Amino acid sequence: MSIYVGNLSYNVTEADLTSVFTEYGSVKRVQLPTDRETGRIRGFGFVEMSADAEEAAAIEALDGAEWMGRDLKVNKAKPREERGGSFGGGRRNNHSSNRY
Repeated sequence: MSIYVGNLSYNVTEADLTSVFTEYGSVKRVQLPTDRETGRIRGFGFVEMSADAEEAAAIEALDGAEWMGRDLKVNKAKPREERGGSFGGGRRNNHSSNRY
């Protein structure tokens, strides 16, 4: 299981996030997705902890908490949805596809 952490400051680092979550248990992994074009973090991240009880404690304590000037949104991460699929893999093959 993984924890979703939203509404993060664009200045946050993996080390910052690790230090906050370490207060609630052992952090296995932290991911901060970045924008492909700018390289800047996208304002959310994921944290994996060693035990479900540690994750639950972190979610309970940190959801809605203010950190780095922002109110965090912290909850269980939802499984990543597959893209494409039912309509042949994503974009439409017509002239309006450049309006995305």
